[in-house]
Amino acid sequence: MNWQAISFDWNQVRAFLATAEEGSFSGAARVLKTTQPTIGRQIGALEAALGVTLVERSVRGLTLTEAGRDLLDHVRAMGEAATLISMVADGKSQDVTGEVTVTGTDLLSAAILPAVLRPLREAAPGIRVRILASSDMENLTQRDADIAIRHVRPDQPDLIARHLGDFRANLYAASDYLDRTGRPRTPREIADHDFVGNADPERLMTPLHDMGVPVRPESFVMSSANGIVAWELVKAGYGVSMQPEALGDAEPGVEKVLPGFPPLEFPVWLVTHRELHTSRRIRIVFNLLARGLAERVGRQNRAA
Repeated sequence: MNWQAISFDWNQVRAFLATAEEGSFSGAARVLKTTQPTIGRQIGALEAALGVTLVERSVRGLTLTEAGRDLLDHVRAMGEAATLISMVADGKSQDVTGEVTVTGTDLLSAAILPAVLRPLREAAPGIRVRILASSDMENLTQRDADIAIRHVRPDQPDLIARHLGDFRANLYAASDYLDRTGRPRTPREIADHDFVGNADPERLMTPLHDMGVPVRPESFVMSSANGIVAWELVKAGYGVSMQPEALGDAEPGVEKVLPGFPPLEFPVWLVTHRELHTSRRIRIVFNLLARGLAERVGRQNRAA
């Protein structure tokens, strides 16, 4: 830990976070139960400590600078950690009980959520989590789920969405499959291989064509709407498939088809309904998921 690099005060950070979330000094003052001039002074002190301008003030209102936008995700993670620490310290998280339903794609639910949710058992053992493996955004609007992990931003106005970063995907195949068929040396040669697809494999054709892989519909010899099934087909040696790098790089016996092939990026959005503001158990799970998934995205990007 580089202690000398920590030159700001948490109250200043909290003032900046509240201002960014509420959209104004007055809104931040209201939720923090202080005054507008105090918020302004705290943000000014934070800007001086960091040596950057975080907010711009004009007749049109307040906007974040590029530096402010870059800092915001890190500040949100600090806020979430501080909230959980406070709740654990005073025992409140131990008293929170009830069920929270989390929905994500089948592959994400099986491969990533178990590890991300592990700290919840210690922090709030009274919360029961039900995982719904589904890609339907209607799960939230129809209240079948409390929190959704999605790869597109929702457009429903009654939902709250937070972009956690972007996962990367690449082309993978089983090593024994490549041993049999040969390892491609160029993107063009990848198109000569068999492919494993999802429910709509032809949707992948356009981005692959743009990346120099002229794959054809008949190349998809196996496909499945279930991501876990598609992944098992890849591991069994049926062909090439676009899969998350976080999954493919960690799987023995599976390798990137062409080292150095540029990845596809897909966003990770954490979505909930407005009950987040009033339900403590949903807020605890939402904050824990936000922190855990953002850490995984950051870890992946640092390893690239």
